[in-house]
Amino acid sequence: HAAVILTVNSPPGAQIIDLMMLVIDVTKGMQTQSAECLVIGQIACQKMVVVLNKIDLLPEGKRQSAIEKMTKKMQKTLENTKFYGCPVVAVAAKPGGPEAPESENPLGVSELIEVLKSQAYLPSRDPSGHFLMAVDHCFSIKGQGTVMTGTILSGSVSLGDNVEIPALKVTKKVKSMQMFHTPVTYAMQGDRVGICVTQFDPKLLERGLICTPESLHTIHAAIISLKKIQYFRGALQTKAKFHITVGHETVMGRVMFFSPAPADFNEEIKENVFDFEKDYLYQEEYLSKDSNSSENNKDNDQAEVVQLPRQQWALLEFEKPVTCPKLCLVIGSKLDTDIHANTCRLAFHGVLLQGMEDKNYMETFLPKLKVYKLKHKEGQVERVMDDYSVIGRSLFKKETNIQIFVGLKVKLSTGEDGIIDGGFGQSGKFKIRIPDGLKPDTKMLLAVAAKKKSKAGKVDATKEDESSKNDSAQPVTISLLFKRYVFDTQKKMIQS
Repeated sequence: HAAVILTVNSPPGAQIIDLMMLVIDVTKGMQTQSAECLVIGQIACQKMVVVLNKIDLLPEGKRQSAIEKMTKKMQKTLENTKFYGCPVVAVAAKPGGPEAPESENPLGVSELIEVLKSQAYLPSRDPSGHFLMAVDHCFSIKGQGTVMTGTILSGSVSLGDNVEIPALKVTKKVKSMQMFHTPVTYAMQGDRVGICVTQFDPKLLERGLICTPESLHTIHAAIISLKKIQYFRGALQTKAKFHITVGHETVMGRVMFFSPAPADFNEEIKENVFDFEKDYLYQEEYLSKDSNSSENNKDNDQAEVVQLPRQQWALLEFEKPVTCPKLCLVIGSKLDTDIHANTCRLAFHGVLLQGMEDKNYMETFLPKLKVYKLKHKEGQVERVMDDYSVIGRSLFKKETNIQIFVGLKVKLSTGEDGIIDGGFGQSGKFKIRIPDGLKPDTKMLLAVAAKKKSKAGKVDATKEDESSKNDSAQPVTISLLFKRYVFDTQKKMIQS
């Protein structure tokens, strides 16, 4: 299963998987890992053939009806996928199992070959761009050198070219090449090829990538555009850790989700580009129909249609650096989930838009990322000073430096706009200037509240507390709204 995930991680637009076979045990049907392979197929591939294997385990008398039943079940499973209507072929690759004699002939394999021929097509390949190859085997040939075999994911390679093994920071010259035991001087995207180099220990590389020198980058964090995988149960929460498969590596990474500012939810987003000039809204979790924020919206207004942004992004921070091409496919998973739990472990997929190569990216790079949190503080009017100013309380703690809030705009629940003028005394109270003056109704409301408070002062402390509770049923509240950029080192408060 892990190998399947690694295989599909070539760059979007340079995908070299043209057709996949989904092999199902006919006696068991879709298992958790089969479903995950189907999910990966939907992300990385356009065509599929389903193979029902182990038909030799079905009693001969009931074999055909069992195959038909499982075929219908698989077609029903694929109904809402891009593979709806794909061929389903029944086989027994090794009748009798591994212990059976070699004279046992496979069942249905010739039919499978015919189906694969009918589904095969001449794919579009592109030799331009940087050379990138996924190496799946590395061995030495005495008197020749070290051979690396694999599939070219993008670009092309010729005899005499220099290729880099980025994981080892080693560059070697291509001495010779073979494709299916035939010497060649050139190979391109989609080709299976063996590349021979000299003076390289094959033990240093079993699997991995080789490429045009310096074309891959090693990154500590990344910005990705992403989509949640619909079969993943539960929310995708900010600060959660996922197994991140990127390039040909899987590492642990922490995520932070963000979306466009609400006014831009419906705006067209350019594909495979991230705009650092725009503001983005921090999200506690990926927004989806079943997310908490959506649930809250439903509670507030049953008739309201939940608005979701066209695109969402995540900041990924890796526990160890990864080497990968730009715009490569990213898959986030919870691979530590019990495989027998009958739940999809693949959580999201996306495209890597921007990698951060600097180890100190938090200081050098993240301040460019304009993700903000909306802050909302609420307090109460304590009393009126004059027609153009009031004293507020409960907005700040006693130890808060009110000076940094001076000049920020606030709104009274009675409708007046105000500006924080400064602190008042030592207990966290503050003065608010009301440029357009208090409304007569507001002054009357506050005067009544002041009289009640004055009366309450004449009773003992216990009764005073109870009186305060009663009086605070309809106080004049003060709302302070501002936004703060998550990565702003100065932690400035911004108001529109």
